[in-house]
Amino acid sequence: MTRIAFGGAFGAVLATGIWLANFAASAHAQTPAMNDLRGKIFDAKMAQQTFAAGLKHCSELNGTNFYFEARDRVLMLEDFHRSLDSLAQGGGFNPATKRPWNQQDADARWQDAQAQALKDKATCALVASLPDLEKQLAELRRAAAANAAPMQK
Repeated sequence: MTRIAFGGAFGAVLATGIWLANFAASAHAQTPAMNDLRGKIFDAKMAQQTFAAGLKHCSELNGTNFYFEARDRVLMLEDFHRSLDSLAQGGGFNPATKRPWNQQDADARWQDAQAQALKDKATCALVASLPDLEKQLAELRRAAAANAAPMQK
């Protein structure tokens, strides 16, 4: 019985804390532009963490190459395409499908590699833009604080 009472009291305190946090956040001047920048900054920081190993290769990731995480190296799309075609023609074993490579497997993997090259390029650009995004957010905060100061007088 005491567990139930404790759980109810804990839930009430937690709900009150969440409400207060939301109220405090809404008390600050927030604009859609600030929220958009916060979202971009969050995405850039997440990309920075999840793509940490590939970031050192960003100078090479220009859409014609992609980062191959399993070997921690950058592969050229053209060379990769030739390798896939060779595997399909030779009928080498495809561990993903547990059967020999065929042209459909090679084409599917080629599409994946092209998409990965574009994604890697975009991720590098996003992470590179992080300092500018943070600077823009700071400027918006200063402008909001300056606009809010005259209203409080």
